[in-house]
Amino acid sequence: MTSRAPQLHTGSHDLPVSDALAGFMAGQWAATPLPAESRVPGFDRFADRRARLAACFPRERLLVPAGELTVRSHDCDHRFRPHSAYAWLTGLTGEDQPGHVLVLEPDGEAVLYLRPRSPRDGGGEFYRDRRYGEFWVGRRPDLAEAGRLTGLRCAHLDDLVRHRTERDASLDAELACVLSELRLVKDDWEVAQLQRAVDHTTTGFEDVVRSLPTALRHPRGERWIEGVFQLRARAEGNGTGYETIAAAGAHACVLHWIRNDGPLDPRQLLLLDAGVETDALYTADITRTLPLSGRFSPIQRRVYDLVLAAQDAGIAALKPGASFRDFHRACTAVLAEGLSDWGVLPVPAAEALAPDSGLYRRYTLCSSGHMLGLDVHDCARARAEQYLDGVLTEGQVLTVEPGLYLQPDDETLPRELRGIGVRIEDDLVITADGARLMSSALPRTADGVEEWMEGLLAGRA
Repeated sequence: MTSRAPQLHTGSHDLPVSDALAGFMAGQWAATPLPAESRVPGFDRFADRRARLAACFPRERLLVPAGELTVRSHDCDHRFRPHSAYAWLTGLTGEDQPGHVLVLEPDGEAVLYLRPRSPRDGGGEFYRDRRYGEFWVGRRPDLAEAGRLTGLRCAHLDDLVRHRTERDASLDAELACVLSELRLVKDDWEVAQLQRAVDHTTTGFEDVVRSLPTALRHPRGERWIEGVFQLRARAEGNGTGYETIAAAGAHACVLHWIRNDGPLDPRQLLLLDAGVETDALYTADITRTLPLSGRFSPIQRRVYDLVLAAQDAGIAALKPGASFRDFHRACTAVLAEGLSDWGVLPVPAAEALAPDSGLYRRYTLCSSGHMLGLDVHDCARARAEQYLDGVLTEGQVLTVEPGLYLQPDDETLPRELRGIGVRIEDDLVITADGARLMSSALPRTADGVEEWMEGLLAGRA
């Protein structure tokens, strides 16, 4: 390895290093190579992915950066997660990837430019650099090790020469679009990763139910719930795939409630929207709405059952060749009919559903689902004709998540409905003849939820 003089990232309060200490630190270190057989998970799949991307841009130079560290406060960085496209093309998913860049050259060669492990015999980066040094943040592979891990030719990041004609995935809209579209259909390995994420998420939801007696006593019970799920996510995977929504009572009417600073009231519902992200960075995305007393009240069950009926209709619409929007239309039709039956809508359901009206959306503002994969809202840069206005294809993974969000201050609602928020969300993979419910281990019916909670709280499950 060529010896280089890296820029050291040190803190203002770091102790000075004497010549004597520098000399003492420069020798007598045992070799600690990575196992020669180490490979990134899914190793055999990444070369084909890179070739498919390169074929979309013949004779062009493509750059796919892992991304950079972001300061959280002063000299502390946020935890690093590589860009999803970079992970999809290299299999590298760890916190040791900031600054690295995958380059697909016009001649078809793929080169990974990285910051390799710093040598122990010069410069002192390994113990002096608090941002990248091995003694501060952990070991990085050297160039040869990185090459074995990935099957890529690897070079030092300092050797990356920028060209004016290159396409950079962090800036180039067309390249970002193509990368999204290439990821729309998941292969068997990806589906297995997503199933693993779903299975760990199921366990996390079970942990949450078992923790409810303690959480109900805490003044910020929502945050207790968040922490319980986070423990499972970090123990079993990389963490959560997105910020957990632990929304009790009227907080459930806030679509992306992540403050999670409220108490739990046994008379209310808890909307828990959470997903474990695997070490390979594939995430689940599941929501359950749970009665904190263990039993739905009659009015809570009324709302819950309408949302469940909407989800059932949406799931039934999933099959290869169906329009992506079909399941959303199916969900909203059921919700609008139910709201009309309740006397909530000021117009008939059919009129409320018309594109020039949409009045039903006062109570269910967002879409009923999205693609799922490395990103919780996966492949979002794809063209509408390939995604939102496209058709479903075997191997796609998506969520179905209708909800009703009955705001606490909405005077169009009877008082007993105000402040109730219900969402039911499951993950499904499109199969040859329909769709497989990946999250079937979690009950969906009101009776099933009550029985499941009772068993967990009684220690029977």
